[in-house]
Amino acid sequence: MQPFSFPDPRTTEPAKRRAQRAIEMIPGLLTWTTLLGMVVFSFFLPVWAAIFVIVFDIYWIHKALYISLFSLAGQRDVVEGKRINWWERCQNIAHPEEYSEMLKERIKSLYAGMKEMSFFAVRDRYTMKKEIRRLKKIQRETRELFSLKDQILDWRDIIHVVLLPTAGEPAEIIEPAIRSLAESNFPKEQMIVLLATEEREDSKTRLAKVEYLKKKFGGVFRDFLVTTHIVVEGELKCKASNAGFAARELMKYLDEHNIDYKRVIFSNFDCDSVAHREYFAALTYRYITDPKRLQRAYQPLPTYHNNLWDTNAFVRLVVTGSSFWHLYQSTRQEMVTFSSHSEPFDTLVKVGFWPVNMISEDSIIYWKCLAYFHGDYKVQPIHLPISLDAVLASTYWKTLVNQYKQKRRWAYGIENFPVTMRAVWPDKLICLRTKLRVTFEMLEGHYSWATTSFILTFLGWLPLLFGGAAFRESVLAHNLPFITKTLMTLGLMGLCISIPMSLLSLPPRPKKYHWSRHFLMLFQWILIPLVGFLSAFPAVDSQTRILLGKYFGEFWVTEKMRKG
Repeated sequence: MQPFSFPDPRTTEPAKRRAQRAIEMIPGLLTWTTLLGMVVFSFFLPVWAAIFVIVFDIYWIHKALYISLFSLAGQRDVVEGKRINWWERCQNIAHPEEYSEMLKERIKSLYAGMKEMSFFAVRDRYTMKKEIRRLKKIQRETRELFSLKDQILDWRDIIHVVLLPTAGEPAEIIEPAIRSLAESNFPKEQMIVLLATEEREDSKTRLAKVEYLKKKFGGVFRDFLVTTHIVVEGELKCKASNAGFAARELMKYLDEHNIDYKRVIFSNFDCDSVAHREYFAALTYRYITDPKRLQRAYQPLPTYHNNLWDTNAFVRLVVTGSSFWHLYQSTRQEMVTFSSHSEPFDTLVKVGFWPVNMISEDSIIYWKCLAYFHGDYKVQPIHLPISLDAVLASTYWKTLVNQYKQKRRWAYGIENFPVTMRAVWPDKLICLRTKLRVTFEMLEGHYSWATTSFILTFLGWLPLLFGGAAFRESVLAHNLPFITKTLMTLGLMGLCISIPMSLLSLPPRPKKYHWSRHFLMLFQWILIPLVGFLSAFPAVDSQTRILLGKYFGEFWVTEKMRKG
């Protein structure tokens, strides 16, 4: 079998380089053509510009409401996911028939308990009915595994390796992440912590941090491994090169201990990732019960609750929007890995890990695996939260600047587009529908990110300003403000879903804050138009850099801090 080859974004071969440059310019050209074209068309073809605005508004409203409704569905799945005893399912699923009978008896017992309840115990009866519905759903899922029982793995054979890459973060940022692993309800003797440090960090700080963490958690897990990555020629100073080095060191460890790669689930976490205590049990359950487990990535739902009460309103709205987006994505087949996620280590080895000369490492591994499996690869959402740090710096202004840089790094994920297109389109084993879907998904998301706020808040009014007297006297011109206002009002209905969801999903308020701070969490939503408008600038920034070939030379690490 030929080794898997994925396109090199920095290729020097003339033909491949021309293809790379031509494709990577497309997102930036689309964005700037729209932004500048709206100005030009408003002067010379105002009718067409106005029609474009109306069509775009209708599309935006449809998308906004669609995302809001499916975010609500995703949040419901997270609430249900938290109520499931994943550890019990994990332990019993190797014998699905017996487990189904156990659930059946439990359901019978609950029905019997309901009959003995007082007629006035309405709340208790409602709670018990919900539990019965939950158990029936689990029972149905268990029955579906009867025919696959020979393909179910034993949970006791699974090893979890959790990568925590660090490039200067202090021990107090990393410690809660490791503590969440120690407090999980999955056996620690089947878990390995892999702390991936960088040689370029000050050695005294790095060694003191490693010593403290190893001493704090020594003996808790199966092993606590530490690697120190040195950037070599051909690599960027980025998370991907550090993760790749650590993964190759892990290969040596697993080979020495005769551990099958297929038994290892590799979780590539940010170093501030605080996992839900049931996450590894749920992850194990999904992995051992899926016959196509090696063709899956596993994605928890990122929230930014570690310091959400500490940061400012602007940042809270940004990260809340990001959380809603991932809730929405969790309801779709087209979900892509982001931030902290998990993959079979055997698959990572086969695809050659992450490209070491790209900034965006979390999503490129998905596209690389999709290409390796000829389109037959998808993300399995794990409907449990994983909590991360929101941007917070020593001053308000620095926090805003850092938030901009983080959003710009996320938007720089469009660098995945050219290499993915170069991998997917020549592959005759990938169906045309998948190729078109992937192309549209990648382009539409980043195009909308960069242009929507400008069109809605500014460019949409240009036909009226520059269209001339003849256009302003037309029926379309007279109705354009009314149509736009009506459509925007409909679009804002999404806030009727978003605001209650955000308030209900807040983490517990720290005791250092007065209860009145809840009002700030409510009134911060008046900033949403400004946040939406300013969030477009990082996307335009990133696309313009790639359009002009002014690439980032290293991964910008978000400064992390906690308020005491």
